[in-house]
Amino acid sequence: MLAIVSAIFFFIAFLINAADISTNDVFTSTNFMLLGLTLLALHLAGIGSGWSARGRRN
Repeated sequence: MLAIVSAIFFFIAFLINAADISTNDVFTSTNFMLLGLTLLALHLAGIGSGWSARGRRN
Protein backbone atom coordinates (compact mmCIF):
# COMPACT_ATOMS: atom_id res chain seq x y z
CA MET A 1 0.00 0.00 0.00
CA LEU A 2 2.78 2.43 0.86
CA ALA A 3 4.52 1.64 -2.42
CA ILE A 4 1.42 2.68 -4.37
CA VAL A 5 1.17 5.93 -2.44
CA SER A 6 4.85 6.63 -3.02
CA ALA A 7 4.37 6.04 -6.75
CA ILE A 8 1.56 8.60 -6.71
CA PHE A 9 3.85 11.10 -4.95
CA PHE A 10 6.56 10.46 -7.56
CA PHE A 11 4.03 11.06 -10.35
CA ILE A 12 2.86 14.33 -8.76
CA ALA A 13 6.50 15.43 -8.41
CA PHE A 14 7.06 14.59 -12.07
CA LEU A 15 4.01 16.58 -13.15
CA ILE A 16 5.05 19.61 -11.11
CA ASN A 17 8.55 19.45 -12.57
CA ALA A 18 7.55 18.67 -16.18
CA ALA A 19 4.76 21.24 -16.40
CA ASP A 20 6.94 23.84 -14.66
CA ILE A 21 4.12 24.66 -12.27
CA SER A 22 5.01 27.37 -9.79
CA THR A 23 3.93 26.40 -6.28
CA ASN A 24 4.65 27.69 -2.82
CA ASP A 25 7.57 26.39 -0.76
CA VAL A 26 5.61 23.47 0.72
CA PHE A 27 4.36 21.85 -2.50
CA THR A 28 7.57 21.67 -4.51
CA SER A 29 8.51 18.69 -6.63
CA THR A 30 11.48 17.99 -4.35
CA ASN A 31 9.23 17.73 -1.30
CA PHE A 32 6.89 15.31 -3.08
CA MET A 33 9.88 13.26 -4.19
CA LEU A 34 11.24 13.12 -0.63
CA LEU A 35 7.83 12.07 0.70
CA GLY A 36 7.73 9.33 -1.94
CA LEU A 37 11.18 8.12 -0.96
CA THR A 38 10.19 8.08 2.71
CA LEU A 39 7.07 6.02 1.98
CA LEU A 40 9.05 3.67 -0.24
CA ALA A 41 11.63 3.16 2.52
CA LEU A 42 8.86 2.41 5.01
CA HIS A 43 7.38 -0.10 2.59
CA LEU A 44 10.73 -1.83 2.14
CA ALA A 45 11.18 -1.91 5.91
CA GLY A 46 7.93 -3.89 6.20
CA ILE A 47 5.74 -1.19 7.71
CA GLY A 48 2.26 -1.13 6.23
CA SER A 49 2.80 -4.27 4.19
CA GLY A 50 -0.43 -5.91 5.26
CA TRP A 51 -0.91 -9.20 7.06
CA SER A 52 2.02 -10.79 8.79
CA ALA A 53 2.89 -14.49 8.63
CA ARG A 54 2.37 -14.82 12.39
CA GLY A 55 -1.40 -14.44 12.03
CA ARG A 56 -1.81 -17.59 9.94
CA ARG A 57 -2.01 -20.91 11.72
CA ASN A 58 -3.01 -24.34 10.50
